[in-house]
Order: sequence, then structure tokens, then C-alpha cells
Amino acid sequence: MTRIILLDGGLSREMTRFGAELKQPEWSAGALIDHPQAIKQAHQAFFEAGAEIATTANYAVVPFHIGQERFEVRGAELTALSGKLAREAADEAMAKGQTARVAGCLPPACGSYLPDDFDSDAAKEILRVLVEALTPYADFWLAETMSSLSEMRETAAAASGTGKPLWLACSLRDDTVDAPAQLRSGETVQDAARLAVELGAEALLFNCSLPEVMERAVVTARDVLADMGRPMPLGVYANGFVPKPREGGANETISTIREDLDPAAYLEWAERWVAAGATLIGGCCGIGSTHIAALRARFRA
Repeated sequence: MTRIILLDGGLSREMTRFGAELKQPEWSAGALIDHPQAIKQAHQAFFEAGAEIATTANYAVVPFHIGQERFEVRGAELTALSGKLAREAADEAMAKGQTARVAGCLPPACGSYLPDDFDSDAAKEILRVLVEALTPYADFWLAETMSSLSEMRETAAAASGTGKPLWLACSLRDDTVDAPAQLRSGETVQDAARLAVELGAEALLFNCSLPEVMERAVVTARDVLADMGRPMPLGVYANGFVPKPREGGANETISTIREDLDPAAYLEWAERWVAAGATLIGGCCGIGSTHIAALRARFRA
């Protein structure tokens, strides 16, 4: 059986177990400001549950969440702190004999789920700050919740001079579960897979979308990459959100978490993704350390 690599889960809500408060618009960036120890404790909880990767907690350290002025003054500092906390947790896990790596989070620079608002020029400067701050701490880059091909290109360009591998994670339209797999921009997963090859990505993943749309995306990407003769690892880390309308950003309100995605139910979805060809499995928003522990029990048995 192909070895399954376990990612972490949704860091923001895991932090709340350790005293962090989530509020808009700062979201997880507020924990970096007010309660950074909760972030490290969340990383540790995921490692203890079986994750092999800690994703840095700077997803919301962008002007969309903390404002342009605060980003200019504190963006680099807060991003570096997120790298330091993840690195400490990973090093401590490795000291216990675990496999542990740090994924440097490269988030949507202009807001999640908002491909029409993506500004290439603004993104260049935002991503430059994040890459420079995280480079000392990250083992590889994880471009998360990419909602369009242009977001993928610009984020990959920002990481290209660092010499670190790049994983690209695309967010999918989930306003219907019956349509062909598409990015939130409406662009196809076929084109996303071809672009991942062009950009030299080490892995292609699908994240922050409903579990119901992930299997089709994995199968589509798998087949495109096979036809190109350029297979690469595929992965999934779905969210636990109640389905949202297509309009609006991901972070305008604190989203409601589904009641039907307990660890056992999430594991059932994960088994389908693995059967379709995914080898990188974790969780996004609302998927906690208990879910990762269930994945470990199944895929490390």
C-alpha cells in the first residue's frame, strides 16, 4: 500500500482549545497578536495526533484581514513569529522520533474565495513579505486555497527563488456537487493540473472545499497528469463548513461547522480520496486533531 502522508487540520479552530479567540476581521492573525502560545499548542496537538506537517499560522496575515497599515508595520514580524512557532513544534516532535516538517503558508493574497478581486501587483508585494519572513523556518511552501490560475501563477512566482519545493492547493467550487471539478474562478481542474506541472510544483492538492467535491477533482487531476506522463502526489484537505453560497468571501463571517463530519465520517471521505489516488491527506477549517488521529489509526494500521 502506498504510504499516506498526513497533514495537519484546521489550525484556527484547534487554537481555541488552548485559549485563542477567533474574531473577524483578524481571524487567526489575532492569535499571533494576542495568544501565540495557543498556536504552538495547536501544532503540538496535531503532531501528537499523527500529523507529519505543521502549516504556519500566517494565513490571515494579509491586508484583507489585518488592514494595509498594520500589514506594512507588523506583517513581516507576525509572519516570522508563525514560522518560529511551527518550527519549534516540529523540532520538538522530531526530537521524539516523529517525522515533522514545516509548510510555509502562502495564502490568497487578496482574500479567500475571491478570484475576481485578485490583484497581481498587490499580491506580488504581499507575497514577497511572507516569503522573506518564512524562508528561515519553512521546509517547503504550501500555496493554499488558490481559487484561480492567476493566483497559482503569482504565488508560485513569489516562492520560485527560494530553492524550496512548492505544493499547490486549489479551492474548488462547491455550490454544486454534480458539475465537473472547477476552481472557484470557474477554471477547470484539468487546466490547474497542467499549470501545476508547468510551474514545477512537487504536489497538487485540493483544500477548503466540501468533502463531496474532492474525489472528482482527484480523479480529474490524476488522469490529466497520467496523460501528460507527469504524475505527482495528489492530496486533499477538505473543510467542515456548512455549504456556502458562491457569492462572498470565505472570511466575511465565522462560518458554521457541519454536524455530520465527525472523525469517523471524515475518515470515510478520506478513504474515497485515497482510493482515487490521493496520498496527502489532512483537514482544513473545522477539521481538528481528533480527525487526524482517526486518519492515523486507519492509514498507519
